[in-house]
Amino acid sequence: MRRTGQALWNLCLLAVGAVFCAVAVNGILVPQGFVSGGLTGLSLVVKYLLPAWPLGGIYLVLNVPLFLVGWRFVGGRFFLYSIAGMVFFSAALQWVHMDFAVEDRILSALLAGILTGIGTGITLRSAGSGGGTDILAVMLLKHFSVRLGTTVLVFNSVVLALTALLFSLQGALYTLVFLYVASKVLNIVVTGLSQRKAVWIVSRAWEEINRKILEELNRGVTIIEGRGGFTGQKGCILYTVITFQELARVKTIIRRLDPQAFVVVSETLEVMGHRIGNQPHW
Repeated sequence: MRRTGQALWNLCLLAVGAVFCAVAVNGILVPQGFVSGGLTGLSLVVKYLLPAWPLGGIYLVLNVPLFLVGWRFVGGRFFLYSIAGMVFFSAALQWVHMDFAVEDRILSALLAGILTGIGTGITLRSAGSGGGTDILAVMLLKHFSVRLGTTVLVFNSVVLALTALLFSLQGALYTLVFLYVASKVLNIVVTGLSQRKAVWIVSRAWEEINRKILEELNRGVTIIEGRGGFTGQKGCILYTVITFQELARVKTIIRRLDPQAFVVVSETLEVMGHRIGNQPHW
């Protein structure tokens, strides 16, 4: 029963994500003459060259060779859900249409980016994908060790170059704005405000700061012995990983105990591990 519920949830995410992306494509990209990234962008290029061909059918046909070749390179569950995602998106491209009364092209690119970022983010929260370059990227990674980001970047660059050569440079530039906004919204949808922040603290009051972080935030802290490169003075560096919401509290603690502290805050790509019970690891 639990597996059935999870499967239905994944299919629901794929369907909702497909609808959001299709609304952006049919309601904004096509009327404005923009393209998109990945196989959707290539499908739009074909659609503009052959207007009589259905966009959903073009996307489906372009995906078939990738799935035929790539099935052995991806996991079975991901492959099956990606087939479902491809079918949902192809159907949505064919039947989901919504008109937007936005004439300004830059505003249209922004709105399309927001909708696409939301739709792609919802899709990525499932156990599959919408097909396209996702399958190609996984296949090249496993067979040729080509990084996922490299595959997406090269494919999108080719699509943008085709757009500039076959249609207009202006359209390609608007598409670049759309892709940038979509990527930023995608990050927000996937990680939200839960993305962790890594904080490095160099302070003479490191003991007090360490104690306050442990007591007030219940966060683990790693203490690293260090020495100043210029002064040669020995000291301790604090390293901790916190949530975005906790960042302001950590800054307040540091300012209160040592306004002269040197602090570096950086984004984390991924955090693995957890606390043991209610206590930090250290």
